[in-house]
Amino acid sequence: MKITDTSDLWWKTSVVYCLDVETYLDHDGDGTGDFAGLARRIDYLADLGVTCLWLMPFYPTTDRDDGYDVTDFYGVDPRLGSHGDLVEVVRTARDRGIRVIVDLVVNHTSDRHPWFVAAKRSRPSRFRDFYVWRDEPPANNVNTVFPGEEKTLWELDEKSGQYYLHSFYRHQPDLNIANPSVRDEIAKTIGFWLQLGISGFRVDAVPFLLEVPEGADFSDPHEYLRDIRRFLRRRSREAVLLGEVNLPYRDQLTYFGGDKGEELTLQFDFIGMQALYLSLARSDPRPLAKALRARPPIAPEAQWANFVRNHDELTLDKLTDAEREEVFEAFAPDEDQRVYGRGITRRLPTMLGGDPRRIRMVYSLLFSLPGVPVLFYGEEIGMAENADIAGRMAVRTPMQWSDARNGGFSTAAPSRLPARPPEGGYGPEHVNASEQLNDEESLLHFIRRLAARYRISPEIGWGEVELLDHEAPAVLAHSLRADVGRMIAVHNFADEPTRVRLAIADEPEGTELSDLFSSERVGLGARGGFELDLAAYGWRWLRVARPGDGRLG
Repeated sequence: MKITDTSDLWWKTSVVYCLDVETYLDHDGDGTGDFAGLARRIDYLADLGVTCLWLMPFYPTTDRDDGYDVTDFYGVDPRLGSHGDLVEVVRTARDRGIRVIVDLVVNHTSDRHPWFVAAKRSRPSRFRDFYVWRDEPPANNVNTVFPGEEKTLWELDEKSGQYYLHSFYRHQPDLNIANPSVRDEIAKTIGFWLQLGISGFRVDAVPFLLEVPEGADFSDPHEYLRDIRRFLRRRSREAVLLGEVNLPYRDQLTYFGGDKGEELTLQFDFIGMQALYLSLARSDPRPLAKALRARPPIAPEAQWANFVRNHDELTLDKLTDAEREEVFEAFAPDEDQRVYGRGITRRLPTMLGGDPRRIRMVYSLLFSLPGVPVLFYGEEIGMAENADIAGRMAVRTPMQWSDARNGGFSTAAPSRLPARPPEGGYGPEHVNASEQLNDEESLLHFIRRLAARYRISPEIGWGEVELLDHEAPAVLAHSLRADVGRMIAVHNFADEPTRVRLAIADEPEGTELSDLFSSERVGLGARGGFELDLAAYGWRWLRVARPGDGRLG
């Protein structure tokens, strides 16, 4: 690769930031965040080092599933603003070097969507086949996505006497992608938002999207995903598909489109995320190291997306029952901190007991693991969940901008907010962006420095990963090597200091290791050997500085 290739494949080294417009900043004082408020914070995001802004659903909605029950794929919820307000955000973000991607939620619609309203009205309706209907539900009519909330996958429409499929909530009927008219509508939706300047889509629930009704004449659903990618390329050469595919690695490789990379551009690494929490629970990096070794090679134009926390429950479904229980006991000991028997409803600071050393070590990992880092809003300041809110909504509280009323999110009465901020030690009076902006030692400044070092280290996004052997059981050491350079990251998972002896081969005489967060330089000994001292939960990023390579740091 050449350094200029990083602009062609911008997503390989992006810093992604996910937010919900409704909970980010309220400009007009009605209690709901809006695009006008978001526009006022684009400079904050640019200063943080964000290069890709991911907007959660902002479409018209009945708001029974935090916006994922869409009533109009082409609209903007009037509570949040207008198309004009959205375009102003996209334009301003682009000027600051930030691309914008949006949620594509086309596995289902709201049951209030005009298509479904028409489909229910009569069986002969042309919209009837936009959805999946059966005279009788299949024998295995059990909803495993939301156990305890939804018991069935098929819901009876009493007027027509048929059952419709809903993989999620009953108010979210599944679309039938075997119907060419549905596929055409999805393509028009994608084309519409690209025309407004959007740079891609986070594709919701991709495996559910590709589920085809039994008996349908649609033999290869992945050909449809390839078709979406081809359409995307025709309309915008830079646009990406970031897919939510919570499956084993071998299946994720299929969703990338195999060696050719013809389907999803990026995928979240759910396996790596769950292994990280098991490693944290054990103070042992081996589960994470095992996951990194198991990652399959992917096409040059594909990428992994690493994350610590997202907007859903922190799912642990790929761990064994015993492993999941270990993580629960360590980070969600109370039953009300768990959900669906598989997930955690807490943010990282409360899970780690507020230990700043451990929190910073985790974010150092996030930015130095091979792939792109994805931040959920508020992570950069150490926001916590509101434990008084049940389920997944506990982490979707208003952004804490200052110690003012409502955390500076809105001037409205607290009763009008979409949710209440947490109280106590993690409340806005103690945790807010304004205070941390003026504190060089804050978590906010630390995340900013990580993003800056990540952006000048393209080998993290482009390089091949190698786990380095050593004798320190609590340490994860990995090397990332690309044509443009090489770096080494070392992380101590234990609460006590340690010394680690490492070696790297194939480097020319005179090569040194330059610490990317200090002025220290480490010389290489015989056969490329060197030693590092790590504090409790300590970490180091080291650039391999070859004689005459001219790189900074």
